[in-house]
Amino acid sequence: MAAQENRILLKNVDQPGYTVDIDCYTKHGGYETLKKALAMKPDEIRLEVKASGLRGRGGAGFPCGVKWHDLVDRKSGNPIYLICNCDESEPGTFKDRQLVHKDPHQLIEGMIISAYANDVSLAFLYIREEMPRGAQILEEAIEEARQKGFVGNNIAGSDFSCEIVVHRGGGAYICGEETGLIESLEGKRAYPRIKPPFFPAAKGLYMCPTIVNNVETLCNVVHIIGMGSAAYSKIGRPNNTGTRIWCVSGLVQKPGYYEIESMTMKELLYDICGGPLPGRKFKAVVPGGGSMKILDVNETYKDREGKEFSFDEIMVDYDGIAAAGSMSGSSGMMVMDDSVDIPEALGNLMAFYAHESCGQCTPCREGSLWT
Repeated sequence: MAAQENRILLKNVDQPGYTVDIDCYTKHGGYETLKKALAMKPDEIRLEVKASGLRGRGGAGFPCGVKWHDLVDRKSGNPIYLICNCDESEPGTFKDRQLVHKDPHQLIEGMIISAYANDVSLAFLYIREEMPRGAQILEEAIEEARQKGFVGNNIAGSDFSCEIVVHRGGGAYICGEETGLIESLEGKRAYPRIKPPFFPAAKGLYMCPTIVNNVETLCNVVHIIGMGSAAYSKIGRPNNTGTRIWCVSGLVQKPGYYEIESMTMKELLYDICGGPLPGRKFKAVVPGGGSMKILDVNETYKDREGKEFSFDEIMVDYDGIAAAGSMSGSSGMMVMDDSVDIPEALGNLMAFYAHESCGQCTPCREGSLWT
């Protein structure tokens, strides 16, 4: 049986008649999970997210619940901030903008639930400068949510209040890195901070404890609380729970964005994406965005136990791609076939990084210019 999508976050996206306005969202059950969350204690929500096994969908795949748990000074009186990272500037990545453009209230609901769970009264939505329409959609959606009582004071009739501020980014690739993003949000050059000591959970925005999660991660929070962590953790496979949206571009018959559970590379590229173009053969794949190690279709891979597996058998999730020696990153998969000159393609990517280098690290600052 051919592999199929499992649309949870994208359930309503692209459906006939589904629009971005709040009335359409609430008609399909929107903000009901927020009401459920507000009847829970904040630490109960944090425990649910941790138990779900949700890993960050932005790049590193760090467990979301652990990041929330690591916040310091929760009771010190210092403000805690939540930042939604919607910079999405990794080459080959275009999933978060689909959620922003086609289902913005899902993101707003996820942000408010996350803010409530972490005692946040002011959240920021940092969106890439090159997405002006997305910023406009979000500002309009936030105002709609405010008018309905889902953003602002006494949300949904509760004692909890939270504002969301949309901030358009600095127009640079490095703004996607969380500490560079924080610097930019503070009005400075997006120059990454040194870790330690500047872990956002300890010294983030305005030197206060800060959570930084990307769009897809925060949208998942809605469904974790809605269905419960036990049900959510059964989707996918252990340590790779839930679905993930993969952006598949390049030389496949059906490029696009697909929400899937863990599956093999063969299932994704053939069952979901339709295989190579007529008369062509797959040659290589950049699995998780332009900065990830390229995977050769003809190579044999070995896991940590020494077990060999082929390219077709690579599991498309965090651990599966890591076992092949690369990273799932921001899930921007670029596919190349036998018509592509690999050095030329990688030279094109390196030209991007040479232009976008922030200059902090010598290998990038100097080495990217050597290509």
